[in-house]
Amino acid sequence: MTTWGLVVEATVGLGERKRTEAYVLTHVEGSREEALEELERRAREYSPEHPRSPKRRRLLRSSDGFLLVIDGAWQSYATRFSIAELLEDTDRPEPPRQDTAEPPRAHETAPSPAPVPAEPSPVADEGCDEDGVPLRPSWLGRTDLS
Repeated sequence: MTTWGLVVEATVGLGERKRTEAYVLTHVEGSREEALEELERRAREYSPEHPRSPKRRRLLRSSDGFLLVIDGAWQSYATRFSIAELLEDTDRPEPPRQDTAEPPRAHETAPSPAPVPAEPSPVADEGCDEDGVPLRPSWLGRTDLS
């Protein structure tokens, strides 16, 4: 399934410090038409910071998105909404791996070996457990330790 990024390029700042900044609103998985529908919904609801007193608002459709032009008292501000197919994202979580190996078939499974009876460990007889760890620490009962 294709993942689409909904991108906004907005005019920020005032006067001579006006510039355009781009950011991704969200991602949409599905068809291009579904992504454009979601983008149009967001473009219609979008309320930019500038201009503070809008005089006129125009939403225009283009081939890959929308252009919102808002005329203020002194200047116009433009916001471009577009979709783009997501090809790579370094912060995207890896999808869970699917094990492609087929499970062994019933006739291919090897018989399990017969269990080997456990022999008593010689260490267990000397006050140690089966791993060789002493059951009674060597320092226990010593009187020379303060």
